[in-house]
Amino acid sequence: MNGADALVATLHANGIDLVFANAGTSEMHVVAALDGVPDLRPVLCLFEGVATGAADGYARVSGDVAATLLHLGPGLANGWANLHNARRAGVPVLNVVGVHPDAHDRLDPPLSSRVSQLAASLGGAVTTVHRTADVPAAAAQAITGARHPRAQVSTLLVPADVAWSPFGPAPRRWPAVAAHEPVAPAADDVVRAIGWLRTGRAALVVGGSLSASDLSRAATVVGATGARLLVETFPTIMDHGASTPSPERIVYLSDFAVPQLSGLDRVVLAGAAEPVGFFAYPDLPSRLLGAQCQVLDLCGNGADPATALADLAAAAGTGPGPGGATPPPAVPSGPLTPLTFAAAVAATVPEGAVVVDEANTGGVHLYDALAAAAPHRLMTLTGGAIGFGLPAALGAALGSHGPVIALVADGALQYTAQALWSLAREDLDVTVVVVANATYDILRLERARLGPLPTSGASHLLTDLGAPVIDHVSLARAYGVPARRVESADELVTALARRAVGHTGPELIEVPLAPLAL
Repeated sequence: MNGADALVATLHANGIDLVFANAGTSEMHVVAALDGVPDLRPVLCLFEGVATGAADGYARVSGDVAATLLHLGPGLANGWANLHNARRAGVPVLNVVGVHPDAHDRLDPPLSSRVSQLAASLGGAVTTVHRTADVPAAAAQAITGARHPRAQVSTLLVPADVAWSPFGPAPRRWPAVAAHEPVAPAADDVVRAIGWLRTGRAALVVGGSLSASDLSRAATVVGATGARLLVETFPTIMDHGASTPSPERIVYLSDFAVPQLSGLDRVVLAGAAEPVGFFAYPDLPSRLLGAQCQVLDLCGNGADPATALADLAAAAGTGPGPGGATPPPAVPSGPLTPLTFAAAVAATVPEGAVVVDEANTGGVHLYDALAAAAPHRLMTLTGGAIGFGLPAALGAALGSHGPVIALVADGALQYTAQALWSLAREDLDVTVVVVANATYDILRLERARLGPLPTSGASHLLTDLGAPVIDHVSLARAYGVPARRVESADELVTALARRAVGHTGPELIEVPLAPLAL
């Protein structure tokens, strides 16, 4: 038994049964160790950003640690954007990164880098194993970092010589990390929050991972207090659909979010951060709440959001019950528009599905349309770094073992198109719907703030994806995924309905939409 064997055994002893990998030479002993533990399944990803995004999606649906296996600093750097999304989503991800032995690294070989600094920039625990005998304890420490009460992206750096050196006989028991007990908010904060919410110009803002029970408790609180119920723009994952309360979503664009929130004097946060603009603008405030608005963060001391909502609901008492039954979504017909696209998805989503939304400008109506759909779980682009949708769908399918619908904008798909190959290799029940408007439409919108959009020059060249047009059907087939293009809402409904009735395996559906009229 060597250090790599001890590492894999410790991961397996802590319930990690899947690793999203793009390994290299420094990780070959870990790869060999995986051969000896058939219950720890490796999933090959053709790009590190796919591996890290898949780990994010897996962690969101499972609620437990997802692991990656990455190669040195460049491998971690290639996966950094989706690790940023995981960090902002507050989900537990463990990166195992092979690095050079110290004696070799001092010679400054070509792939040498400041990998520990890169890992530390993610804000979670960074653990380096210096001796083979310390592998189990170091791995347990890294898992503990990921399972922090406020879940984190944790990184374990494993020098190649630590992996290949003899470990000795296996211990009777590998170190196991217990889950953290949820922390309750301070009782005084709960009392103060209820007082705030009864003032008439207040809101409860929820976010993070939200179960149907969490949302029902939040609805109880606002029903008893008369406050507004809001959800952050991009929650980690939430139960959604008919019979589940659907909070008002904070608008993405600051121009609309500022007036949306302007009437509030007091805001109570439960699992959400204070709403601020995604970007700075010369004529808009960065803080979306009014200057005099007070904010109370119930989870600022590390309290568990679900516990905070339960305590709030208990303190609030009873209020009006939920409204009557929501009528099912109408089946759309006719041309494809953002409205008919959203309606088609809502009318066909199978009960229990995970919906990954990275449709961006093409998906502006999805949240409201899906509120009446069959019960499902909705996952959104929490960190804002695009290239999330396809990898997250890969991880979600492996973590939920149910149907997944990935709604992905054409520009975002190109960041991590390699995930299509992994979907085909794993034969996963994932329907990829590509919203194809042949532009970086959000950038066209932002450029339009500065004046009329030119039809040539840099502004056009840097926002246009139509020359040449990307053939998503051929691209998907090249990666082994069956694909089709639809031309109307009727065809989209038919294609999605066919998928919803007993069909498994991946498929891509290309949906052409016109760019926003600006």
